[in-house]
Amino acid sequence: MTTLFPTLPRDRKGEPWFPESPPPVSRRLGLFVCGAVGDLVSLLVMAAAVAMETDDAGNRLRFQLELEFVQCLANPNYLNFLAQRGYFKDKAFVNYLKYLLYWKEPEYAKYLKYPQCLHMLELLQYEHFRKELVNAQCAKFIDEQQILHWQHYSRKRMRLQQALAEQQQQNNTSGK
Repeated sequence: MTTLFPTLPRDRKGEPWFPESPPPVSRRLGLFVCGAVGDLVSLLVMAAAVAMETDDAGNRLRFQLELEFVQCLANPNYLNFLAQRGYFKDKAFVNYLKYLLYWKEPEYAKYLKYPQCLHMLELLQYEHFRKELVNAQCAKFIDEQQILHWQHYSRKRMRLQQALAEQQQQNNTSGK
């Protein structure tokens, strides 16, 4: 039986590896909820925590939750939100960020839609970076730099595609 999702990291004994004392699932995922919606989300998070301890379906759910959380790290405003609420001061949360570095391996990275999240995950390993994220101006600067990078990348890619199309057109006309 094949599965669509890769096996998550395990230690040498074959047991799932977690930081020494993993934070509660709701805390790890950065869920901040209130009211009736909060109750529903809390139930879903508790169900996910139970499922994570069981079978292949639990591993699939864990994979999806960690994938979504890692991709959220690409958003500097979300990082600022976490920093302002003190998550980066929590040793268990920092250990969890260290654990998530397995997403840098090609086996897992191929599932990411926002590869810049890996760069942010790497930067979050440094205490100085985590402390600076409390400042909203820092998050704004990172956000602006990402936008500039995307704009430059888009223009450069378009130029490369145009050059390739022109080269193919010349090859077609010279081949006749």
